Amino acid sequence: MATLDPAPILQTALAFWSSKVLLTAVEFGVFTQLAERRITGKELGAEIGLHPRGISDFFDSLVAMNILERDGDGEEALYANSPLSSLYLRQESPRYIGGALEMLNARLFKFWHDLPEALRTGKPQNETKHGQKGVFETLYEEPARLEQFMGAMTGLSRMNFEAFAEKFDFSPFKTMCDIGGATGLLSVEVAKRHAHIQCTSYDLPPVEPIAQAAIARAGLSDRVATGQVDFFNQPLPKADLITMGMILHDWDLEKKMHLIRAAYDALPVGGAFVVIEALIDDARRTNLGGLLMSLNMLIEFGGAFDYSGADFRGWCTEVGFTRFEVIHLAGPSSAAIAYK
Repeated sequence: MATLDPAPILQTALAFWSSKVLLTAVEFGVFTQLAERRITGKELGAEIGLHPRGISDFFDSLVAMNILERDGDGEEALYANSPLSSLYLRQESPRYIGGALEMLNARLFKFWHDLPEALRTGKPQNETKHGQKGVFETLYEEPARLEQFMGAMTGLSRMNFEAFAEKFDFSPFKTMCDIGGATGLLSVEVAKRHAHIQCTSYDLPPVEPIAQAAIARAGLSDRVATGQVDFFNQPLPKADLITMGMILHDWDLEKKMHLIRAAYDALPVGGAFVVIEALIDDARRTNLGGLLMSLNMLIEFGGAFDYSGADFRGWCTEVGFTRFEVIHLAGPSSAAIAYK
């Protein structure tokens, strides 16, 4: 009988090595520093302040990951951004996602070390564990940092929001309210493609000027409005279509049900409630990204969790929604839609 290859186990067990290499490269600004150039490892290492011992191992690891490219071998080899890193990891790129990777490196990498404690206790393992304020509480106290954080998250959301704006049938709807809309990105992407819809992005008061500035930069201030809402203490604004992008998974079941009921109450008959999440597959076997995101919610918030389309349908049926669909967007993410 052939011996089973342990490679898949070892690859997963050692995945934190490659993760830390990539996150460190973003922290050091490797991809932004390279820009459109092709330079030697010695030159690049000197520019970002590396000791000679690690230069070739560090950059060649990124080459092996297909994140950097290299022409030639040895000390005279020239390193350059790959098409992937040029698009997503240079700060000048409109599709930059490095801000989110910086957050992973600065915060979540060390918090995930305490996953065993989270699993045993059901309690968060973030700043609050050490008596500090939670990340969102801190962000909302500092407008500049809040804007920086929301800009970082924009890169991760853009592909999903673009896909939703292209795949969903918007023809029956005239108004859309995006709840927890942050920079207004979802409203912007919908408004770009569907001229008949009036979109409004709602969030807490400190967020509104950030959203207004982003919408103005997109040239859509006449099509996309902003508003303020505290969705646990106020009714949701009425609209034909109510959306929540990466919002519902932040909460425990009681608060999830509050938001679903609030959306139902704000919609007309024929209206739709849309959540965009790393939706776990119904059998809970294949969408590893969604399952890991749910563990991340445990580490961040304790009782918060991600869910499947079947879960969403069950909760929405209980509230009174009558028809459902799931549209895959990008990567592990999907849009789950409930119709009133």
